Amino acid sequence: MNRYRILYFASLRDVSGCELEELRSEHSDPRLLYADLRQRHGFTLHQASLRLAVNGEFAGWDRALADGDEIVFLPPVSGG
Repeated sequence: MNRYRILYFASLRDVSGCELEELRSEHSDPRLLYADLRQRHGFTLHQASLRLAVNGEFAGWDRALADGDEIVFLPPVSGG
């Protein structure tokens, strides 16, 4: 089990009701981790709509996650 620190922004923060979540997961694949979080919080955004950042840097969805990583799933945002 890995420990992750998940940061939520924009619509994901609104839906989850939190800015930060620390959790344990068996998944080191960000796709599977997001699928679990999507089910847990009821996120409607598909993984293809999101950018992934790990430890403050943009990352590809094929990046393996490690114990202690800080993960951000960045939803599209609109500005004005």
